Amino acid sequence: MTNPDYVPAMKRSAAIVTDKGGRTSHAAIVSRELGIPCVVGAEKATKLLKANITITVNGGDGQVYKGALAANKLAAIEFIGKQKEEKVRLMKTATKVFVNLGQKELASDVAKKYVDGIGLLRAEFIIAEIGTHPRKMIAEKKQKVFIEKLAKGLKTFAEAFDPRPVIYRATDFKSNEYKNLKGGEKYEEDEENPMIGFRGAYRYIADPQVFNMELEAIKLVRNKYGFTNLWLMIPFVRTVSEMEQVKKLVAAGGLHRSASFKLLMMAEIPSNVVLIDKFLDLGVDGVSIGSNDLTMLTLGLDRDNAKVSTEFNELDPAVMWGIEHIIKECRKRKLYSGICGQGPSVYPELTEKLIEWGISSVSVSPDSIDKTREIVYEAEKKLVTKKQ
Repeated sequence: MTNPDYVPAMKRSAAIVTDKGGRTSHAAIVSRELGIPCVVGAEKATKLLKANITITVNGGDGQVYKGALAANKLAAIEFIGKQKEEKVRLMKTATKVFVNLGQKELASDVAKKYVDGIGLLRAEFIIAEIGTHPRKMIAEKKQKVFIEKLAKGLKTFAEAFDPRPVIYRATDFKSNEYKNLKGGEKYEEDEENPMIGFRGAYRYIADPQVFNMELEAIKLVRNKYGFTNLWLMIPFVRTVSEMEQVKKLVAAGGLHRSASFKLLMMAEIPSNVVLIDKFLDLGVDGVSIGSNDLTMLTLGLDRDNAKVSTEFNELDPAVMWGIEHIIKECRKRKLYSGICGQGPSVYPELTEKLIEWGISSVSVSPDSIDKTREIVYEAEKKLVTKKQ
């Protein structure tokens, strides 16, 4: 499998094949963002594939072939892709199509696409690039260095997409990922299942000093560099009390909700679905549904485990009920609702339902922007026809 340590090598790769992992594993998510073909859960890839052999990887159908695809076929594929992009630019949609992003090297090129903003800006890649555990930086009194490096990374995205919104998801490193950073072993304990361990909002409450550095970086981008299109989103909020405490930390850090600054939360835990009205009562500007974690936790399966990957299904009635409930509660209050995940680009029938329920935006990986815009356009057209 891969983890954030692998990202520099992944950036130089022509394709990625792993023995383990499902389609929401680290390798799958990062390769989609980088536009690299990827096949996960191949089981024996590291035994069968040897150094210096040539292979062709088709991420679309999960196949790995011996030998190389002819250059003229690659050119034909690229030409068809450009034609489709021009066609999609003529499709105007009421539902926003956002992009999930984390690699700052991609910001400028992705911003040129027909996309309405960043629906999920991941902090993890920027922090992995900084390379040192935040607690170690604090211990060495290098908070200013950390803040400036993080702010510089965030500015790259905010500047490229300005004035379109950039929704920054605060750090959601798991303990095993944090441990790989320099000094991480001193500050992270081994967890049996990091996916449901010390992560998200609870980390900020337990360790506000690290979270405060993130808030300072956001203020730097907004106040010093002048990019007020940068918003904040809180991930993995288990309880209403957690969100209440995080809100106080944000306010104490000098960030206040306004026309130009929105505070959102991820809705990715069954408790968020059950108590969505209570979470919204706290005073947030909306939610973004994390369909990967919500599916995992609703169905009780490890989304990184290839053995149960066939059971991972965003279209499961229980998951769909939860998504519908969240969107309708937000719509009732005229609040923002989005979804971050591959579901809308993979399942047109899911997108049709999201639009029917009144979702504000869908956010997908860069390689799915045009495909998703087309699906959204057709779904909106179908809904208008149905209403007439």
